[in-house]
Formats: sequence, structure tokens, C-alpha cells
Amino acid sequence: MAVSIGSWYQLGLPGLLQGTLYALPSVMFHALPKQYGSDMNQVVWIKRDFRIQDHEPLSEALAAGPTLVLYVLEPELWQQPSASKRHWQMTLASLEALDRDLNTLGGALCIRTGTMISVLNTLHQELGSFRLLAHEETGEAWGYERDQAVIAWCSAQGVEFQERRQFGVFRGLRDRDGWSKRWRAQMTQDQATVSQGQTWLSLPSTEHWQQWRPELPGREIVLDDLRSPHTVLEDFLSHRGERYHLEMSSPVTAPDACSRLSRHLAYGRISMRQVAQRTWDQQRQVRSLPPGEKGTWPKALSSFQSRLHWHCHFIQKFESEPEIQYQNMARSCDGLREDAFDSEKFRAWACGETGYPFVDACMRYLNATGWINFRMRAMLVSFAAYDLWLHWREPALHLARLFTDFEPGIHYAQVQMQSGTTGINTLRIYNPVKQSMDQDPQGTFIKQWIPELAGFDELRIHAPWQATPMEQLSAGCTIGQHYPGPIVDHLEASRFARHSITARRRSDQGKDEQQQVLAKHGSRKRTAREQTTRPGHARDPSPNTG
Repeated sequence: MAVSIGSWYQLGLPGLLQGTLYALPSVMFHALPKQYGSDMNQVVWIKRDFRIQDHEPLSEALAAGPTLVLYVLEPELWQQPSASKRHWQMTLASLEALDRDLNTLGGALCIRTGTMISVLNTLHQELGSFRLLAHEETGEAWGYERDQAVIAWCSAQGVEFQERRQFGVFRGLRDRDGWSKRWRAQMTQDQATVSQGQTWLSLPSTEHWQQWRPELPGREIVLDDLRSPHTVLEDFLSHRGERYHLEMSSPVTAPDACSRLSRHLAYGRISMRQVAQRTWDQQRQVRSLPPGEKGTWPKALSSFQSRLHWHCHFIQKFESEPEIQYQNMARSCDGLREDAFDSEKFRAWACGETGYPFVDACMRYLNATGWINFRMRAMLVSFAAYDLWLHWREPALHLARLFTDFEPGIHYAQVQMQSGTTGINTLRIYNPVKQSMDQDPQGTFIKQWIPELAGFDELRIHAPWQATPMEQLSAGCTIGQHYPGPIVDHLEASRFARHSITARRRSDQGKDEQQQVLAKHGSRKRTAREQTTRPGHARDPSPNTG
């Protein structure tokens, strides 16, 4: 089914051009017939790489011949259990930004609706022979199956299909030996460029696709800070990031201190190579400053750089073992919590009604904004896994739907790590009261997101159930009436969880698995020579996060 692009307005995208064909005077648009000319037509398939800068498939295609930039709205993608309305919002905003950027070069975006195979069949009729280029994608099982179907279709039709690496993630690795060296080599390559004066293909977008809107869970939110990702990066590296290493753990300070690039990276609005190289440039500039002018920038930038390495490290886990989307990384943990799932506890956790103020404030903040800092994500998963003894699969899907920066490769590996099912990582059981006192000592974050507790002082607000009846009356909040009491006892629940998981790890199966998991996914120590990226650049971090 094929339709007009003019109805972008009905999806809230007034910035996109109307009409079935784009016709800009600065570029030559070619007609649809198969008799195109001597050059092979190129089709660049956009997935989660909504950018024109450092886009190797786009650069390569334009250098080879007339190029069509294609995005396919695939209904089955939006039927996946991890999809939500806020992901739809992010996709539409990214499409608008990409189309705007393409227009600056004289190009345009062709949007089709349907399965990828049906769209390819139609393109084959419209364009005749073409070459298909795309970035590799480390995504959920559905995306892998879709890509396999595309490969089979291309083989049957005699269509060349080329995929290029998007992150420092490598297909076919059996273990992590040499991975850090490969990562550095990928990040130090020259960025792919696209220039003016290229030859673009223009095809109409499919008709009546505006009548199809995905039925998605969750609610729409206000998407904050959707400026150009390069503007966000420069703001962080030049101003906001000086106390990154000191302030990234608290939800009070993290929104400003963190880079806020995660959603831009998740949707490919900026490449990891662009972020890494710009960070290295900034480190060189800081090193050239007099000692008294460096401030805390050296440690902040070093900490941030380590997170860039960490980002790809976790996606590599998912690339190497995609089964962790569904099953425990350590199979010795099978059956540990699956049959003990408590739906009411899950509901209380998801709604921010556990009776632990800091946990609930973090969940309510995430529900409202679509983002929260890493340490608080880890605490939310820890509370679900250990305190509530919930198997990780449903909490993982719930958080995936909430995160506007949902990146499957990081998400599932992290959820399993924080749930204790990797078989190798230290059990990180967060004490919600201690975290509250450490990260929100004045209770300002709690009061903002749980206003019913605003009357408690900075001592009682972290554990209001310990307040006397008179203190509760004075605060205007009776525990159990205006705000729930704790649904579990943390100390008792954590003891049970630690004992249960440790017993599995000490089993014969658990011990055997540890070596297998370490060989496949564990970080590797680097030699002094490997620690240097290239002359003049700072050392590449090797955080033991895996």
C-alpha cells in the first residue's frame, strides 16, 4: 500500500515538507522508471540511525550513485511488548530531524508503511535493480528475524545488501580477547562525510499511511532537550559536565551533570565515534590548560569516556548472546523466581507505591520524564529483583517501555546484571533508605515527586513509617492512609535473596557457568601499549562493568 507524505501534519510533524515528491532546485531528482541511466541506484535503509553526519551507508551510497533514503514504518515493530507511545514520539521527532537535515543537502526522506519485504518488492518494481545499504543493528529478536528475511529476499532477487558497523560492536566474536583494541580502532577511524551536490532519488511515500496509528501502551510525555545532539554534547563538554563524576549518581543533580546523550545515541542521531572523538579533543584542550584552570574536568572527562566504552561493552554482550532477552544468562538461575512472581508487588513497584519513598520517587520521575540516571535505574531493578523477588522479565519490559533511550543491547544485559542472573557479577542489593539518605539527603527529590510526604523533616522523610503518630499528624500524612507503608521488609528480603542466589552460584552448575560466562562476556585487562588510543589522546578506560 503506497501513500502521500503530506499527512505528516496529522502526526504532529509540521516541519516536514508536504507533497508526494520533493523538488528542490539545488538537486537533480530523477523520475521513477527503471531506465534510470548507467549508474546503479542505491537505497539507504534507515533503522535506528537518524542522522546524516558520520553515516557510512549514506556516504558510501551517495559516492556510488543516485540514492534513495528510506524509512519503513513496520506495524509488527510496534506490536512488540517493549514498544510504547513515548518510543513512537521519539521516532517521529527523529524522522522530522532527519528529513530536515536531508533537505539542507537537497535530499529527502521516503517513508513507506508495511513489512520490509513488501516495501522492497515495491521498490524493486519502481526502481529496478538497486543496492541496499544499512547499518548493523543489535536489537531484539524480532529485528533479527526481520533482517534475516531481508537477507534472504536480497539473495533471491540478486540485490546486493551491505551492512556497516554503527557502534564498537563486532559480529561473530566468540570471546572478548582483543575487543578493547577493536573498539579503539573503530572509534579512531575517520568520520564518514556527506557533501552538497550529490544525486538523490525521490519517490513518493506510501498513501494513507496516516490512517494507521499503532496502538501502544503508556502515555505521551513532554520530550525535553531534543536540541541538536551536537549542541547537547558541546554544552556538556564545555559547561555542564565539570562535576559529572561527582554528581551523576543523585537524581537531584544528574539531570544537569549527565551528558543527556543516551536517547540521541539510542536513535542514532549522533554516532558513538563523533562523541568519542569530540571527547578526546576536549581532553587534549584541558590538558593544555595551566594546572589552576583545569578544575575537575580531567576526572570528569575520564569518567565520561569510560562510559562510552561501557556503552559498547554491554551491547557486545547482547550481540554475542541475544538469548538473554528471554532467558537467564546463568541457566543455574532458571526456576529461581519465575514461579514466585507477585502481580500486586509488581503493580506497586511500577506505580511508585512500594512504601519506600526514594524508590517510589524515582519511579514516578521516570514515569513522567522517560529518563533517570544510571544508579537509580540499577536501584529500581535491584528493588524489584531482591526486595520484591520478581523475575526480571516483566520489570525489564516495563522499564523498556518507560525509557525514551531504550537500547536493547544495554538494557537486557544490565537488568540481568542488577538481578543477579549473570552468574559472575557481585550482587548489588541496594538499601533504599541508605540510597535515599546518600543521594537525596534533604529529601528535596522525594518531596517534589511524592508531595504527600512533603510535611516530613529531612530525618523522617527517608523512612516515614518510623515516624510517631504525632509526627505523622504534624506532617499531614498518615502512613497506610495517605501513603503506603513498606510492602516488604528490606533486611529480611535481601537476606533471603542473597542466600537463594548464592546457593545457585555455589552449585556445580553455577561454578561451571562462571568460567563460560567470563570467557564470553568478561572484560579483559589491557597492556600499557593498548591503553593509548593514538598520539595526543587520553587513555581509553577499561571499567570492569561486565
